[in-house]
Amino acid sequence: MTRTIVVSGGGTGIGKAVAARFAADGDRVVIVGRRVDVLEKVAKEIGGIALPADLSEPTEVERVRADLVERFGTIDVLVNNAGGNVEGRGGSEDVVERWTGNFRANVLTSVLPTEAFRDLLNPSGRIVFISSIAALRGSGGTSYGPMKAALHPYAFDLAAALGPRGITVNVVAPGFIEDTEFFGDALDDNRRAMLVGQTLTGRPGTPQDVAETVHWLASPGGGHVTAQIIQVNGGAERGR
Repeated sequence: MTRTIVVSGGGTGIGKAVAARFAADGDRVVIVGRRVDVLEKVAKEIGGIALPADLSEPTEVERVRADLVERFGTIDVLVNNAGGNVEGRGGSEDVVERWTGNFRANVLTSVLPTEAFRDLLNPSGRIVFISSIAALRGSGGTSYGPMKAALHPYAFDLAAALGPRGITVNVVAPGFIEDTEFFGDALDDNRRAMLVGQTLTGRPGTPQDVAETVHWLASPGGGHVTAQIIQVNGGAERGR
């Protein structure tokens, strides 16, 4: 049966890989993000649907909801992948601005669509949040880790609330993943070697590593897995 999959931040990196993995199964995949040109290019590549929107804005979330209802009526899987460390990109030195920026980028972009779309989920639906290793061990003094960590208890509460409908809610927490825009120009050879050296597998993660985990959680095989944090970091959270 063809399912309807919604992936936020689906234009690049992990989100793109997740969207492509579901599309390869023949699912209807809707990718949501702020950059129209990027979304439309990926949608064409994978045979998906691009819905440009800033998911930190309630009015834009409601617009996306209305579009989903008009096109499909219901959805089957919601992958909340949008986010990033806005402090890591420079900008204001003001504490309120920095923390508010990461709150909008990582909390609101997950909570607002989840609250808006939760009643659209079919029985046996799935919600997956993309968190980070930083939520488990810190993020070097930035607000990024705390904001990702905020999604964990939210996911646990949702799992309890939606479980009676057969809907599972889980969190995937990646470590260092190559081929994404996360680090921008801040990843030099020394830092890359340090991050890889923290893993027990001796290699960086790939977007496909995360996509396969998300895909499994959304499969029948993951149907009895809920309220869990699945780490995809090669053991780096344990360290060496």
